[in-house]
Amino acid sequence: VQLVESGGGLVQPGGSLRLSCVASGFTFSSYVMKWYRQASGKERELVARITSVGGNTNYADSVKGRFAISRDNAKNTVYLQMNSLKPEDTAVYYCNAFKYTGGYEYDYWGQGTQVAVSS
Repeated sequence: VQLVESGGGLVQPGGSLRLSCVASGFTFSSYVMKWYRQASGKERELVARITSVGGNTNYADSVKGRFAISRDNAKNTVYLQMNSLKPEDTAVYYCNAFKYTGGYEYDYWGQGTQVAVSS
């Protein structure tokens, strides 16, 4: 099982980034996919999630209207489009795959990608 994030970097306030997470080793299409972030000295927080079927999405209040999560099941990839970035969006962003079935939880994490928003 592997989740590999990419697309992070340094961007000025108001700018945009698109994060990608490529999955392998499991049935991607059957998992809820999530993006979390963790700023230095703070707890990890859920940023966005997208369901396995139907593609329903949810967002943290702090990113609503600025971020968009999407998935391409044919490419085993989940994306996070981040617009109107703010300094407070600076964090390590993690991709997560989650499924609960048959009394078991399946919970996989990527290694993270750094996003820095600064002028």
